[in-house]
Amino acid sequence: MNNIFSLDQKIGEIVAKFPRAMEIFKQYKIDFCCGGDRLLKEAIKEQRLSGEEIVSKINEEYSKYIIEETKNVDWNREPYSRLIEHVINTHHAYLNETLPRLSELTTKILRVHGANHSELIKVHKLFHSLKMEFEQHLIKEEEIVFPLIIEYEKTGDEDILINATQKITELEEEHEGAGSILKELREITNNYEIPEDVCNSYIGTYRLLEALEDDTFRHIHLENNIMFPRLMSEAKKE
Repeated sequence: MNNIFSLDQKIGEIVAKFPRAMEIFKQYKIDFCCGGDRLLKEAIKEQRLSGEEIVSKINEEYSKYIIEETKNVDWNREPYSRLIEHVINTHHAYLNETLPRLSELTTKILRVHGANHSELIKVHKLFHSLKMEFEQHLIKEEEIVFPLIIEYEKTGDEDILINATQKITELEEEHEGAGSILKELREITNNYEIPEDVCNSYIGTYRLLEALEDDTFRHIHLENNIMFPRLMSEAKKE
């Protein structure tokens, strides 16, 4: 099969067409979330990676994807209402369940292990800053922006579309802020390395923080790389 993907494509475009590429990007610590608008070759150069190796892996996995006839939902073609429903029921629901658990866990391990692991002070502070950002962000999406998008889908009203797109920049900035905090959490925990002298709660906290990072990247990808560009493109046509 001919190669479908190349270094000259944007990271977000690759992931939009082939979601499994997210796993490869994660393996090489390539940001497909907030950095989705960059060309892949730019990220490769910055991180001094092997572009040939990474593109080869992506194309190889894509070939398997076609052969297996695995059918992911093409969110570029689905109605906005279905995409929004998926985001709320999958990613917002995950956050609503996970954030309170992590609040308790980060506080618990700080109390138990903080004396020997001073980085937990920063972990606790960063997580609760992230938690507050997420909680406000979800309300803004569910109560303000998403209803506008659904109303536009129903009516085709240009004014409603313009109103929605004007709020997109603010949401993207909030996504960027969340991505920065997650990056800092990964750095302060040395990629969530587990010390030898800790309890199961400590291990569980780090594992859950990693899972939160993974879900957040997928969540932001659907919005930054698919939903928002579609809306902006339609607004330009009006």
